[in-house]
Amino acid sequence: MTQGFTPVVEFYGANAALLNQRLMHWSHTDAAGIQTDRLELTLNTEGLEGLPSLSGKIGMRVGYQESGLVEKGEFVITQRTPVLFPMRLMIVATAAPFSAADSSHYRQRRSASYGPTTLGALFRQLVSRHGYSPRVAPALEGIPIPHIDQSNESDMAFITRLANRYSAITKPINELYVLAEAGKVHSLSGQPLPEVTLSVTQDNRPGDQAFITARLDEQSRSKYMGCRVTWWDAAGGKQHVVQVGIAPFKTLRQRCQNEAEARAVAEGELRRVGREGLKLQIDCPGNPLLAAEGLLLLDQSWPSYMQGRWSITQVTHVGDPTTGYRSSIVAGGLSI
Repeated sequence: MTQGFTPVVEFYGANAALLNQRLMHWSHTDAAGIQTDRLELTLNTEGLEGLPSLSGKIGMRVGYQESGLVEKGEFVITQRTPVLFPMRLMIVATAAPFSAADSSHYRQRRSASYGPTTLGALFRQLVSRHGYSPRVAPALEGIPIPHIDQSNESDMAFITRLANRYSAITKPINELYVLAEAGKVHSLSGQPLPEVTLSVTQDNRPGDQAFITARLDEQSRSKYMGCRVTWWDAAGGKQHVVQVGIAPFKTLRQRCQNEAEARAVAEGELRRVGREGLKLQIDCPGNPLLAAEGLLLLDQSWPSYMQGRWSITQVTHVGDPTTGYRSSIVAGGLSI
């Protein structure tokens, strides 16, 4: 997608006319994992009688007039904050179907036992009862789960713990709920999220529309080349250790119930450690194709130690009259 020069943000659905006419500032945070998309808006309410109710779902598209708009999904308003002098209304909305009412009791604590089952089947069971349409990556679908307990925790927390156990990620996208490997989440159309290439201009200066700045952090605590996980052999009455990779090893405290489960957990943790060893933060011109769990390619215009593919963990898009349309990226190094 070729970037344009005239940024455009467009709302549709409930209260679309009010939002489009009175919008002053907007911020859209797209994050991986259990964090749902968050939309923050500032409206000019000068001359309005009363406080707008702003109920119902609102949809958002963003991009450039020259190159077209990209769909960013639907949101439900969860917070309104009126401001007096100057007359403003601050709005916070979260990705639908989340809402403050929590009618499906997604955040309600419960205890339950599951198994024998598979990761895919359990994920479908958990999210379907809250009105989501589940999507599971083939690589995660058949991972066996002999037994697992949900102990006084919400389905939200349990799903997160379950995904973390196998170093997978979960992502609510409108009415869908995706369980996928990091960097391999699919878009609403079912196609892989596009790989976005970033280039640094030769005359990279603050104040220029194409200005890019970046910071690379290396986390020494992630310097592991292998992983050890134990599993209990009930028939033989003894403990076994599954070892993946080479020394130095990271030893997980959790104990699995069979060798296959232990190996899946060890391999997933080793992938996660490899990705999280490096953390990249970039501030760049706004790009609507940048999305959490998408792939970012830094070309040869970047320093050699930054070049290559990165897995995006969070993107915050901001539209402001002063700074224009900008995107702030947080990405992890890929272990591939």
